[in-house]
Amino acid sequence: MKIYPVTVGSLSTNCYIVASDEKNAFVIDPGDDAPRILAAIKKNGLSARFIVNTHGHYDHIRANAALRMPVYAYESEAEMIGDPKKNLSASIFGSFEPVSVERRLKNGDEVTLDELTFRVIHTPGHTMGSLCLLGHGVLFSGDTLFKDGIGRTDFPGASPEAMDRSLKVLSHLDPATIVYPGHGPATSIKDEYLSSLKPE
Repeated sequence: MKIYPVTVGSLSTNCYIVASDEKNAFVIDPGDDAPRILAAIKKNGLSARFIVNTHGHYDHIRANAALRMPVYAYESEAEMIGDPKKNLSASIFGSFEPVSVERRLKNGDEVTLDELTFRVIHTPGHTMGSLCLLGHGVLFSGDTLFKDGIGRTDFPGASPEAMDRSLKVLSHLDPATIVYPGHGPATSIKDEYLSSLKPE
């Protein structure tokens, strides 16, 4: 597995291109700057197959339509991804090309590509349909967990109580798990949890 990060958009969202040994790939959170994402795919000789949105806010989905790939997202997030008011794009940009979610994921589902398999972990809190992808020693955490921080819970549909429950689920993961968040630098479960939040 190879991971190619591309920082996109005005909020410096981390878009990740995850590639298999066969040079097939999927794209996590193409939040903007589709030409830059497509250039990175081409530069590395990859064939991109689908998109996974960790949640439906505009800064993680704005390039969905331009990439012209099937979109995967958590089942309860599909409406937000297609609704400019709910994903906050209408208030920021005034225009937005929505796409439909082709595969609606559930907790425990697997996302596979060649030798790669990632488990879907439902992590409501930042949004009620937020998800993380776990596999191969890494966690793509979207806006649930950052280095030295967590996602905001003051947006419509967010929940501090749900976020607390989601963080406790993540605290049980292997401490060596590398965390690739939706914004900012990578971290690890150990660095974010073992010193401050003990698993119950």
